[in-house]
Order: sequence, then structure tokens, then C-alpha cells
Amino acid sequence: MIAIGCDHGGYKLKEEIKKYLEEIGLEYKDFGTYNEDRTDYPIYAKEVAKAVSKGECEKGILICRSGHGMSIVANKFKGVRAAAVTNEDDARFAKADDNINVMTLGADCLETKEAIRIMRTWIATEFKGGRYQERIDMIEEIEKENMK
Repeated sequence: MIAIGCDHGGYKLKEEIKKYLEEIGLEYKDFGTYNEDRTDYPIYAKEVAKAVSKGECEKGILICRSGHGMSIVANKFKGVRAAAVTNEDDARFAKADDNINVMTLGADCLETKEAIRIMRTWIATEFKGGRYQERIDMIEEIEKENMK
């Protein structure tokens, strides 16, 4: 299951992404926001990241105007590897090399079709493992040392 969330700046794109997920039969859980009224992105980033961190959802998608604020919040959670993704190559490398489990998107930077292509690439890309897993293991050790 994919956790999805946004602030007011990402609401329209989130709704389009949800339609696409429904079309391809992927389950998701919507953590809000549910309209375009002004709100604060950390609220939704926290809920999505918590769901991924606790294993309630396999991966997450967060959307704000730039994608950066959401990424900062999501990376505060143990086991979450979030990255702001701006194109299909970013999505491919972030998943294949770093096994990101939360992708953040900037609604002001992406057209809907482009965002869906990016998401499709991220979902379809396999993590390489091997030496890349060794790096993920190192990240997990850093988490153990610094995230109490």
C-alpha cells in the first residue's frame, strides 16, 4: 500500500495521482489534506512518514509546492529514505541506488503527466542491492546512533 499526502499546494496533483493509482489498481491511503485551504506541510509529511516507518504502508508519496519541505520532515523518521524527485532519471537512480521508500514531488515544478511518469518509473524500478545494500545498512547504523 502507498501512503499519500500533500499540503494545499500539492492538493490538485495528489488528486490526479490518486486517479492514476486507482486506474492501475494500486492501493493507497490518503493522509490529506483534503482541499486547497492553506495548511502546513509538516502535518501530512509526518503522517505519511510515520505510516512508512511503522510498516503500515510499503512506500509513500508526498506533494508540496517544491517537494523539499516534505522530504526534510519525512527523513526525520527511522527507516524512511525520502528524496525530492524532479524527473524520471531522479526516480530511477533514487530507487535503484538508494532504495527510497518516500518520494516527494513539487507541484509547482511538474505537470501532471510528468509527475505520473516519474511515479510510474519509481514504482517500476527495482533496488540493485549488493554494494548499495551495504550503504543502506550504513544509513541504518547512523539512524541507530542518532535517532533515539
